[in-house]
Amino acid sequence: MDLQENLPLTESTFFILLSLAPGAKHGYAIMKDVKILSEGRVSLSTGTLYGAIKRLLDQGWILRVDEPSENGNGRDRKAYLLTQRGRRILEAETVRLGKLYQAAQRRAIGEEV
Repeated sequence: MDLQENLPLTESTFFILLSLAPGAKHGYAIMKDVKILSEGRVSLSTGTLYGAIKRLLDQGWILRVDEPSENGNGRDRKAYLLTQRGRRILEAETVRLGKLYQAAQRRAIGEEV
């Protein structure tokens, strides 16, 4: 699998994957975390989030897991977990962004890139 063919990620996809890096989360927790991680730049609507989740599930970057209901009603909540493939994509994008940042820093201080 060539990870580079999946890059660059959109900002919302990057933050969704980053939100799931520590572990499984349900949709509302992802929405809140993305807003915090992006310092308010990315605010996902429910439709946008679940459209992205469907695409990420189809690509095999995340998978759905059921979390037990917190209120005892017997209905499990849908949560999402980063797969190994999703983690590799996130890592590749993080490296790509780091290289962009380094190039910008070198140029900003007058070094040849």
